Amino acid sequence: MRFEDRTDAGRRLAPLLAHLRGQDVAVLGLPRGGMPVAFEVARELDAPLDVLVVRKLGVPRQPELAFGAVGEHGVLVLNDDVIAEAGLGPDGRQKVERVQRAEVERQSERYRHDRVPVPVAGRTVVVVDDGLATGATAEAACRVARGLGANRVVLAVPVGTERTVQRLRRTADEVVCLHSPHFFGSVGAWYRDFTQVPDALVTALLHRAARPAPPDAPAPATSAPPPSAPAASPSAEHPPASREIEIPTRHVRLAARLVLPGEAPGVVVFAHGSGSSRHSPRNRYVADVLNRAGLGTLLLDLLTEDEEGDRHNTFDIVLLAGRLRAAADRLRRETGLPVAYFGASTGAAAALQAAAVDSGIRAVVSRGGRPDLAPTAALAHVRAPTLFVVGSLDTRVLSLNRLAADWMHCDHRIAVVPGAGHLFEEPGTLSAVAGLARDWFTGHLAFTPAVYRQPISDGDGGRVRHGPGVAGRHDG
Repeated sequence: MRFEDRTDAGRRLAPLLAHLRGQDVAVLGLPRGGMPVAFEVARELDAPLDVLVVRKLGVPRQPELAFGAVGEHGVLVLNDDVIAEAGLGPDGRQKVERVQRAEVERQSERYRHDRVPVPVAGRTVVVVDDGLATGATAEAACRVARGLGANRVVLAVPVGTERTVQRLRRTADEVVCLHSPHFFGSVGAWYRDFTQVPDALVTALLHRAARPAPPDAPAPATSAPPPSAPAASPSAEHPPASREIEIPTRHVRLAARLVLPGEAPGVVVFAHGSGSSRHSPRNRYVADVLNRAGLGTLLLDLLTEDEEGDRHNTFDIVLLAGRLRAAADRLRRETGLPVAYFGASTGAAAALQAAAVDSGIRAVVSRGGRPDLAPTAALAHVRAPTLFVVGSLDTRVLSLNRLAADWMHCDHRIAVVPGAGHLFEEPGTLSAVAGLARDWFTGHLAFTPAVYRQPISDGDGGRVRHGPGVAGRHDG
C-alpha cells in the first residue's frame, strides 16, 4: 500500500477512527508532516484541530536516544530509566532542555501567532503523524499530551513498523495504524509525494480548520460538475463579499469579479486562456473551491470586447502579463493582501511572464498551461513557487510543461491528473485540479493579524465591504 501524498493518507486513515466520532475529541498533528494527515482526520471526526509542538530531549552524544520530551505550557516528561542508564546529571539535562524549550516556543509562535491552543484536559486526544519509523517523536508526543491532561491518548498514523506500533501500545491507550509492513524501509518510501511540508502550510491548515466549510461545501470529491454548469455558490448564510469591479490599466478598464472572504490570507488572480473570459465555468468552479478554503479570487478579463476581435491580442503574452501586473499591484495596494496567479492555457504563460518581473507574487498554478509561449529567460527568473497541472492525455502540452520546468530555478512541481485531457472535461478531473490548486495556494499564502483593510473600489464609486481581516505573510 502506497499513498499519493499525506492528504490521501489522511483520508484513508480517518475512517478507522470513526468510532471516536461524537466523543469529546481533539486532534493534534505533529509538525510538520503530520498536519495534512491530521487535517483530514479532524474533518472526518468533526473535531477541533491543533498542532502539538513537542521536542525530544536527546542524550548528549547520542541524540537519537530520548531521555524525555518538552511541550508547550512548560510540560516536561522524563524517562528515569534512560537518564540512569546514560548517567545524565542535572546540568546536562537542563542544557538540553533549554535548547529544546526555545525551539518549542519558536515553533508555537510561528504556527499559532495569537491563536489560543485547543484545550485538551479531560478529552480524548488523537495524536497524528505521517508515519512511524523509530517512533521516538510520536512517543514523546503521546507523553506530552498526557502531561497536558488528556484523559485518553490515541496515536493514529497511516504507516509504521510492526515493532514500533507494538511498542507504542504501551505508551498510548490505543494505536491505529493503517499499514504495518514487515519490511519497512523509511516513511517516505510509502508515499509517492513526500515533499517537505512548509511551515506556511501548517499555519494555513490550522486556519482552515478553525473556519469549517459550510454544509454544502464540496467534499474531497471523486467527480466534478460538468464544466458547462455554473459553479456551486458558497453558503447563502455566510457568503463572502462578491462584486463586479473594473481594473484600470494604461489604456483600458478591465472587467473583473472579486470575491474576498473576510479573513482571506491572499487573493488569487485568474488569467484565462484564449477564447475565454471571467465567466469561464472551469475557472469559476476552481475559484469557488478556493473561496471555500478562505482564499480571495479575482476573475479578470484580460482583453476588452473590442480587443478580443484581434486574435493577435490573445497571444500577446507581454500585453496580457502587463495587465496581470496592473491587477496585482492594485489588489496589494488597496487590500494589503499578497497575490498569487492561476493561469489556464495562454493565461499561464502570461502569469509566468508577470511573475518573472514581480518578486511579490507568492505562488503560481498553471492549468493545462502553455508556458512555452513565455520566453525561456522569463521562466528562469520566476521566483514564485509554481505548480504545473496537466492532464495525462494531453501529451503534447505535458511535454511542453516538462521542457519549461527545466528552465525554472524556483520551487516547482508537475502534477499529472490521470485520465484528463486539455480541458479537464472528464469526470473528476476538474475537481482534482481545484484540490491541487487549493492546497498549493494555502500552502504558500500564510496569514498574520492585521488592521482593517482599505476596501477596493468597484470602479463606479461603490465599495466592496468587508470587516477586520488578516494580511498575508509567506513563511517560506
